[in-house]
Amino acid sequence: MSRKLSVAHLTAIDLAPAALIRAAAEAGFDGVGLRLMQVTPDSPGYPLSDRTELRETRSALRDTGIEVADIEFLRLTPEFRLAEVLPTLDTGAELAARHVIAAPYDSDLSRLAGRLAALAEAADDRGLRAVLEFFPWTPVPDLATCRQVVEAAGPLPGILVDSLHFDRSGSKIAQLAALPADRLPFAHLCDAPVRPAYSTKDLLETARRERLPPGEGEIDLTNLLRSLPRDIPLGLEIPGPLRGDETHRDRLRRIHGAAQATLDRV
Repeated sequence: MSRKLSVAHLTAIDLAPAALIRAAAEAGFDGVGLRLMQVTPDSPGYPLSDRTELRETRSALRDTGIEVADIEFLRLTPEFRLAEVLPTLDTGAELAARHVIAAPYDSDLSRLAGRLAALAEAADDRGLRAVLEFFPWTPVPDLATCRQVVEAAGPLPGILVDSLHFDRSGSKIAQLAALPADRLPFAHLCDAPVRPAYSTKDLLETARRERLPPGEGEIDLTNLLRSLPRDIPLGLEIPGPLRGDETHRDRLRRIHGAAQATLDRV
């Protein structure tokens, strides 16, 4: 099974974009996701508003041949204003990014769909495709709700399935297999222990700090991968600690190897 593999910025969030790109290339990845906006108070974002930083990032992309698989992520809240995120989309366009990830934080699903539609149109104008990611602790907690919102937003946006959130939301393989392939431009892959139930704290702690490389946990990655469109790109989003004296580059190599071994088994 041949798929492009990228590494999500959260996997090595302490690395600035240029450093992440070079480390990802050395580890064998085809692309990176870049976190251009700060998502939580205790994790950084890299808006690349300084032209020097942007030039360094573009230089790293040119030197390595790495692509920007996605930029992340835009919170669709009740207070969301499209004009405020256009500079982020413009930066993504300068980096030739393929996707922009949106996160659902509005319980009015009709309004959420409308804003996703507007974001998707603005992204499309810049050569990006907007995708909506679902999270079990948000108003869009599972795949079924995500499909409802995305379809209401029109033909442009896609759905981002993350293996951790898919498993912990109780979403079903049959629901994934029933999705039109064009709604699934890429997916996020990781592993984790499986438990009968999870508190919100459990969900957040694992999602942000304690994921495992593919094959080291208990998620049914085999059936999930077989239910995705064949050969769609995968982003490895695996925040977690360094082991022993390994460097970020060592860890990225380990993650890439684990992902490739899982794909080979599938």
